[in-house]
Amino acid sequence: MVLRGYVPTSEETLQTLAALRLQSLNSDFSTHAPFPRLEELFPPHVLHARLPAPRHRTPTKCRGARLRAGLLAGGLWGQALAKQRAERDQRLRGRLREEGASTMAAIVEKWKLLQGMGRPEAMAAYVALVREWPGFGSTLFDVDLRAVRHWRGGGGGQPWQRAALTPLSPQSPVGAGPQRLWLGIGAKAVSLYKPGEPEPLDSFCYGRISSFGASDSSTFRLSVEDRDLLFETSQVDEIAQLLNTYLASAGARRPPRPREPATSPPAPDPTAPPQGLCPTAGPWQHQPPVGSFHS
Repeated sequence: MVLRGYVPTSEETLQTLAALRLQSLNSDFSTHAPFPRLEELFPPHVLHARLPAPRHRTPTKCRGARLRAGLLAGGLWGQALAKQRAERDQRLRGRLREEGASTMAAIVEKWKLLQGMGRPEAMAAYVALVREWPGFGSTLFDVDLRAVRHWRGGGGGQPWQRAALTPLSPQSPVGAGPQRLWLGIGAKAVSLYKPGEPEPLDSFCYGRISSFGASDSSTFRLSVEDRDLLFETSQVDEIAQLLNTYLASAGARRPPRPREPATSPPAPDPTAPPQGLCPTAGPWQHQPPVGSFHS
């Protein structure tokens, strides 16, 4: 989870986690201890994010100039451009090696500070750091929020619209294009995260979700109160199975309603959440695949 970038935290904390992992694997620092590869200790995408973004050349507007450039590209200029690209790639690889060496050196320095810490202590400290993220314990899925539909009071829904700008409140303006998000499914709620951000953009406890289902093998719909959220993902089945598992667990934990004499005042519904928590939105419905949605 950490190496895949699913624990958004500072680079300093990621280095500490890597040092704790080394301590749990090898005990105290030693030059003779086996060293895992950096990508087995530290998220590779953090190193790649340090590299400068490639510069995009402004396209030539003049048609004649574009034609001449195209003709030249097939000859000597084409060879020169290929050489420039090879040199640029070599510089980037060299820069990546330098960043990797610098990061490994920082991890080793933190590892040295852990001298005397036992393997169980190192593992406990590792887990304690990861648990600081509010989404710890959730299963994260990469999804594209494709569209949002708001339902009117009369039961008729608005047409599907492009994904709303987050956070996904009913008052959010409608933006353009799908949004790449993390869909986090936990024991108490479903949350939406912007990749790399520690706090969720929006969270829905299970009482707020009225139904979910798949329209095809790559499209998943989640109905939350007055909204339908339409996602594109390659993990439709995994998401549905996990939601069903948490649903069954939540239903099994509900206490039975006690029987009271007829003269007693009606007892409060034990399944209703306390004031200030998520209101219930009717019984769960896991809908089978239906026809495709239209944006």
